[in-house]
Amino acid sequence: MRYTGKIYRPPSEAHSYIIQATIGCSWNNCTYCDMYRDKPVFRVRPIKETLEDIALAGRTYGAAIEKVFVADGDALILDMPHWRQILNACKQAFPALRQVSCYATADNILEKTERELEELLSLGLRLLYIGPESGDEVTLRRIAKGPRPKNAERGSNYLYDQHVLAAAKARAAQLKLSAIFLLGAGGVERSRQHAEASARLATDMNPNFLAALTLTVVPGTPLYRTRPHSGWELPDIEGLLEELRTFVDQARPTNALFRTNHASNHLPLAGKLPTDRQRIVEVLDLALAGAIPLRPEWSRGL
Repeated sequence: MRYTGKIYRPPSEAHSYIIQATIGCSWNNCTYCDMYRDKPVFRVRPIKETLEDIALAGRTYGAAIEKVFVADGDALILDMPHWRQILNACKQAFPALRQVSCYATADNILEKTERELEELLSLGLRLLYIGPESGDEVTLRRIAKGPRPKNAERGSNYLYDQHVLAAAKARAAQLKLSAIFLLGAGGVERSRQHAEASARLATDMNPNFLAALTLTVVPGTPLYRTRPHSGWELPDIEGLLEELRTFVDQARPTNALFRTNHASNHLPLAGKLPTDRQRIVEVLDLALAGAIPLRPEWSRGL
């Protein structure tokens, strides 16, 4: 198998075979993100190379592979002929395959027709990971979370609405959705607005899976370069836990598996929302009171 640059995948894909079908991220302008800056020019890997890698993995691992994650950043951007070849090759190579997943953006979900999304499901694509990061429109614009058309109305919640529409479209095609939010994205200034609006967006998107990560200011990113003179400041640990408490307390998905198991977080949590909401809030209150130990800094990471 061949890989270009650093490879990222969600925590739940730890045991998945990773296919790098795209190189980098087609947007790659989010101010906080360092994941694909080593690959500044986005490109689609030649399908011949991808199919060769799948065939090699099939000969090497065969029935041991049950899950496949298609990288890089927003692999859903691949056109349908490309996806058909990848998914059919995976079916042939991995007889025990039960799930293919990938990162996605609101835009490339909306660019696919509902019929195309349904076809992807029928071919084996089961789960899309999408990262709104925030529900606060001001924060979304500040972190450059996706392009905003010039004709979008001033003051409109365009980026918020795009994520709601994309989630509805994915659900209509019966694709599972994992939504990712980023603690600290609003900075100290908009901490409350960020937490409350993120809870509203999580409610409106109504994903199957819901995750909270914690923002890390990475050297070399636009956020790192502008922070000294922009006034932006990351909330302290207590502030981040308060954001998480607000998010859990106010989010109202129908039935979502919630996790904060990413290495960036100070407190690993897991449960169902709404079933386990009260228990999770109580644990967060204990953590805020200092009664529960947090993950040590040395063990946190991206």
